[in-house]
Amino acid sequence: MLQNDSLTGSSVLSKESITKDYRLACESRQVSLLGRKDTMGGRSKFGIFGDGKEVAQIALSRAFQLGDFRSGYYRDQTIEAALGNITWQQFFAQMYAHADLEHEPSTGGRSMNGHFSTRWLDEEGQWLDQTKLYNSVCDISSTAGQIPRAVGLAYASKLFRNNKDLHDLTNFTRQGNEIVFATIGDASTSQGMFLEAMNAAGVLQIPLLTSVWDDGYGISVPVEYQTTKSSISKALAGLQRNEEEPGLEIFTVKGWDYPAIIETYQRAAALCRAEQVPVLVHVTELTQPQGHSTSGSHERYKSKQRLKWENDQDCNVIFRNWILQNGYATDEELEQIEIEAKETAHSARNQAWQAYRKELDKEYLETIQLLQDAMRSSAHANELSNIVLELSKTYLPVRRDMVSSIRKALRLLGREDNPSKDALKASLQNSLKDNAQRFSTHLYSDSADSPLNVPPVKPEFSEESPTVDGREVIRSYFNALFERDPRVVTLGEDVGFIGDVNQGLAGLQEKFGELRITDTGIRETTIVGQGIGMAMRGLRPIVEIQYFDYIYYALATLTDDLATLRYRTAGGQKAPLIVRTRGHRLEGIWHSGSPMGTMLSSLRGIHVIVPRNFVQAAGFYNTLIKGDDPALIVEPLNSYRQKEILPDNIGEICVPLGEPEIIREGNDITIVTYGSMCRIVMEAAAQLQKSGIEAEVIDVQTLLPFDIHSSIAESVKKTNRVIFADEDLPGSASAYMMQQVVEKQNVYRWLDSAPITVSAKDHRPPYGSDGDYFSKPNADDIFEAAYRIMQEANPEHYPELF
Repeated sequence: MLQNDSLTGSSVLSKESITKDYRLACESRQVSLLGRKDTMGGRSKFGIFGDGKEVAQIALSRAFQLGDFRSGYYRDQTIEAALGNITWQQFFAQMYAHADLEHEPSTGGRSMNGHFSTRWLDEEGQWLDQTKLYNSVCDISSTAGQIPRAVGLAYASKLFRNNKDLHDLTNFTRQGNEIVFATIGDASTSQGMFLEAMNAAGVLQIPLLTSVWDDGYGISVPVEYQTTKSSISKALAGLQRNEEEPGLEIFTVKGWDYPAIIETYQRAAALCRAEQVPVLVHVTELTQPQGHSTSGSHERYKSKQRLKWENDQDCNVIFRNWILQNGYATDEELEQIEIEAKETAHSARNQAWQAYRKELDKEYLETIQLLQDAMRSSAHANELSNIVLELSKTYLPVRRDMVSSIRKALRLLGREDNPSKDALKASLQNSLKDNAQRFSTHLYSDSADSPLNVPPVKPEFSEESPTVDGREVIRSYFNALFERDPRVVTLGEDVGFIGDVNQGLAGLQEKFGELRITDTGIRETTIVGQGIGMAMRGLRPIVEIQYFDYIYYALATLTDDLATLRYRTAGGQKAPLIVRTRGHRLEGIWHSGSPMGTMLSSLRGIHVIVPRNFVQAAGFYNTLIKGDDPALIVEPLNSYRQKEILPDNIGEICVPLGEPEIIREGNDITIVTYGSMCRIVMEAAAQLQKSGIEAEVIDVQTLLPFDIHSSIAESVKKTNRVIFADEDLPGSASAYMMQQVVEKQNVYRWLDSAPITVSAKDHRPPYGSDGDYFSKPNADDIFEAAYRIMQEANPEHYPELF
């Protein structure tokens, strides 16, 4: 008998702890079973559960300490319950998409079930003390998407431990003692970002403990189609550390073996925490009693033999037998626990459902009453009666059904002088406002630390201000930034020893050390993941994607994780990461660097900054560092060796977001552009002037946000003509700018000519000067586009060119 046997660390196997663990395993299983029933019965849209993994997750939770992090998997419900991060009522509230943080604090009803998060921010958007929390980063559904940021969370512990200047950040760390528990299903380990992250962890030697829940399948596809040697621990054996070489420590353990898995996690966590080495725990022979999810039955693809094996190897069943065999409890005692667990699950589910329906049912009855009141005095009583009948027949009506019914009713009432019409309108407006708050807030920061609140600081020049290359401007800025803020770190390919490929960090690693300015391997996904994890822990990372074209390697992590973080937690978490890259250049298929339209479509939730030179870039970096939102800055690749005047206050200047700048005044036509195109448009404007056309050139400076004060409209009011010039593909950023100005700012009212876009050809530009000239917009194209508009207005004054 193992009663009171001590395990590694402080855990003890006692009757009390064992039966407590069994109770939780039973509750979690019952929650999974009820969750599937609720989904199949129409109470929720979808269900995915952690049944079959209860014992392993309990063992992991025993090794979890305050201040640690989980970067996990949407089946981790047992971990979260064991840590006290969720109640079962909150679990069901998330299933029902209850859009109320009091009931569903993880995501406010915005994420499907199994997406858990700890609220790190108070109601004002300020950091809470992470060292007093069992920290859980909000899950994402994208397979393996949780792993890149886990590298950064663990890397932060390494920095906190080794950089004494960070030891006073006591709300974020106990001098780097925190470890990160990443969890993933075995099939998802086939994803490139998992394999990239494991390699990065081995290189970096960070306290990352990755658990692989291995139930033998990826939906219907068995492991032999997924993983070399049908085992991720065997496949990664080459990463196993030894006495001569660092690497990963790899453990394997059967998921139904309660004492062994408790012992394994105690040893793994102690090693990871003390030595700050990455650990992989491969948990094998797990089962999935209800199949992958509520989208189908696993009986379609598992043989009868496999299903029987899963039934026999169920971790809860084996755990129960082990308890009986070792005398920790009697059969009667376990039966009582099982009965109580079932009651607990049912009670939590019923309370969650009642709380969810209470407000909806109230709104439903109010809507029915409003529609019936309108029906009594309307010429369209029959049609309104049909609307009421349709709504009353709706199974479990939600706000969508009520709002749609009111909209249909108001269309019928039209110009009727109906005394109930105002009440319907008021109800609709209130509902739209309330639901905008429920579902469309927190995309960006609305705290006092929002970068939109940072006051501008203009550059100051004197007779002693030198004229230098752009690369020297940005280097001077980074030197000032690193001197004043120890939280700032930068990492990326070639940023350290050589000071980045364009010398914007030249000599700074030698001055500030490798911990703060760090070279990485060629691994864009985990470079961004490192930055996200560090930013989540109170640091201010600037990570570099060497060239803008390579952003695609990290796009999934940027769009699925970083861009949505604040939104999907309803303001509960943030990661103010700055991604630095260079591009927007008119040369070459792979270094043209202009996929702005892709960024605008993918990165809502991240500011997209496009400075035309490096004085402006420095000002934007400062604004962002003082704020608390993530951002992408695309430095102009062809400006590193162009001359600029270095401001005397380069470390203090701040350029506001969302405020375009008029860089050339004119009265005839407005040309809206940004970044490296500013130079080309200015060249065209000078040529236009010789033909008697005064073009006003506007640099939008930031694409997200875009012209928050509608200043471009003021220019168009004056010129009555507008061109949107960009080197992206047709219909991309140029069309976005047109939509922002013509539609949102309503400038069509002042246009005397049709607005046009000038963009690149449909393909990427070929290599060489001719390929560039004939595939991307140049000064001649801009000139002729503006000239044609003026010719249309006054053909006698502007004769046809050719």
